[in-house]
Amino acid sequence: QVQVAESGGGLVQAGGSLRLSCTTSGRTFSTYTMAWFRQAPGKEREFVAAISSDGRNTDYADSVNGRFTISRENARNTANLQMNSLKFEDTAVYYCALRTVLASSWLGRRQSQYGFWGQGTQVTVSS
Repeated sequence: QVQVAESGGGLVQAGGSLRLSCTTSGRTFSTYTMAWFRQAPGKEREFVAAISSDGRNTDYADSVNGRFTISRENARNTANLQMNSLKFEDTAVYYCALRTVLASSWLGRRQSQYGFWGQGTQVTVSS
């Protein structure tokens, strides 16, 4: 069973930055596409960003494009989400998700496409 754990959440003022990390116990980390989703209070979980297993392709939701950057360090079984210029509406629980892929360039935005999930980390942006 693959275990996924997020870290790095916290409280930050609007305009500030946070860096989230996602680590996994999987021994084949380099075969996972990794993604971040988030769920704000009273709202459905939504896609934030994804990075292909080879690290060459990324995808971002329009709401975070230009402010957030997703990256990965395969040697450390870690994916990161650098969040800059945070806004109040970025407040949410952020989840890391993984999918085993055969195509190293694959990316997906649907929750159903990912089979492994972390427990989430809270990000709170004060206005």
